[in-house]
Amino acid sequence: MEKSNYVVRYNTRPDILWKNKKPLLKSLDIELTERCNNNCIHCCINLPENDITSRRNELTTKQWQSLLDQATKLGALTVRFTGGEPLLREDFTELYLYARRLGLRVIVFTNGRLITPEMADFFSRVPPLEKIEITVYGMKPDSYDAVTRKRGSYAEYRRGVNLLLDRKIPFIVKGTLFPDTRHEMEDFISWASTIPWMDSMPSFVMFLELRHRRDSLAKNRCISSLRLSPKEGLRILTMKPNLYKKEMNRFCNNFLGSPNDYIFNCNFHNALCVDAYGKIQFCLGLRHPDTVFDFREYTLKDVLTQFIPKLRQQKSTNPDFLERCGKCFLRGLCEQCPAKSWSEHGSLDQPVDYVCQVAHEQAVYLGLLNKDEKAWQIKDWRGRIARMGEIEK
Repeated sequence: MEKSNYVVRYNTRPDILWKNKKPLLKSLDIELTERCNNNCIHCCINLPENDITSRRNELTTKQWQSLLDQATKLGALTVRFTGGEPLLREDFTELYLYARRLGLRVIVFTNGRLITPEMADFFSRVPPLEKIEITVYGMKPDSYDAVTRKRGSYAEYRRGVNLLLDRKIPFIVKGTLFPDTRHEMEDFISWASTIPWMDSMPSFVMFLELRHRRDSLAKNRCISSLRLSPKEGLRILTMKPNLYKKEMNRFCNNFLGSPNDYIFNCNFHNALCVDAYGKIQFCLGLRHPDTVFDFREYTLKDVLTQFIPKLRQQKSTNPDFLERCGKCFLRGLCEQCPAKSWSEHGSLDQPVDYVCQVAHEQAVYLGLLNKDEKAWQIKDWRGRIARMGEIEK
């Protein structure tokens, strides 16, 4: 056991913590606010930082604390604070401390602009026990500020990064790729490698999602125009072709499998999300009214035990889904899911052409498909997966 003024670390195992019982909940994602001090051109969620309606409707400090209490009683060990920009909440440090005092490891997703000397000192005194995650939008002031549409945002984000470095607070960085910033990727990777806590290449958001609340056709058109083409995405994914093929061979052998007509094939287990207004969800992208549950009416346990099992058994009746996704062995490689169907089409089970094209582009490269073949038309898919493994050997 290690002690400090704020932290007590126990070396123990989950089987001891839970007395050999599986926890109902392992982690909780909390969207503290949809408001953000950036106005990114591609964002699927952000609202202005001073949005009065949003601010008024956000959960109170006590309501968030109640949800954190519920999460720990169900076995959760980790909470992720995200947004919007979570540091905009005036009670952020209060909620953070509450989570840490409950014994939760805290993951913070931030753009870094609000990491002031005072905030950095706070993280140094009370470490989150998980690496802070900072999203980067460009390697130069002009390119970065063009994405955020906030003059001076690059300088503030770099200040935040430097404050974390100075205080040796563990963090990692992630990137978002656009056609206009693709040329900065190598510089970003090189710079990220100098960060002490980056033990692998930084991840990138490449295949942008539309607005989760389906609240702006104009913003969705903008996001669509910024998406990388499937071919460009593949070029980035295969920058290290041998490593990519090795990893994908393992992935495909583990996750590609028998097609089925279930709508929910995603691997969410023992995890929940809560949006800024108290709606309990599978994931923060899925806002379909049939899949969100108000915390004022239902507890986290209610959702985990009563509703998720029912939704997992839900089958599609959509002919387009049944003819394509229901017969496709690429499900797993493909990012088709209810959340993306909701964002793109307003339903749970309408195929999304963009993610379908991305998956097919990868499948052709990996030798799972021939050019112009459709995965849902393939009968010998088991043999193709097996041959893919034999080629790698």
